Amino acid sequence: QVHLVESGGDSVQAGGSLNISCAVSGDPFGTYCMAWFRQAPEKEREGVAVIDSDGSTWYADSVKGRFTISKDNAKNTLNLQMNRVQPEDTAMYYCAFAYTWGAYCSDQTHYNYWGQGTQVTVSS
Repeated sequence: QVHLVESGGDSVQAGGSLNISCAVSGDPFGTYCMAWFRQAPEKEREGVAVIDSDGSTWYADSVKGRFTISKDNAKNTLNLQMNRVQPEDTAMYYCAFAYTWGAYCSDQTHYNYWGQGTQVTVSS
């Protein structure tokens, strides 16, 4: 069983930076993926960034070059550094975990552990 708790969501001006974190408990092991998804009002949830147990990463085109996903195994946290944020980045951001690999890591249907979400609001 894996338990996820996000934090760090805030209101920020366009062009600014924000770091959101996800505390991971339950001692994940083996091959897995961790990801950030987001859902804006009246839109479907979408993948933002993924990192697997080997450290390989994937980013949505809309955030590539601006966002960085990382995991701190010593602190059991997943982080998302968000730079040059834009109003379209406004959404509820969710941390997710899955015992899966490869292409399945970018498919949200394979994630069976989710956090409660943290709100990021970007004003212009």
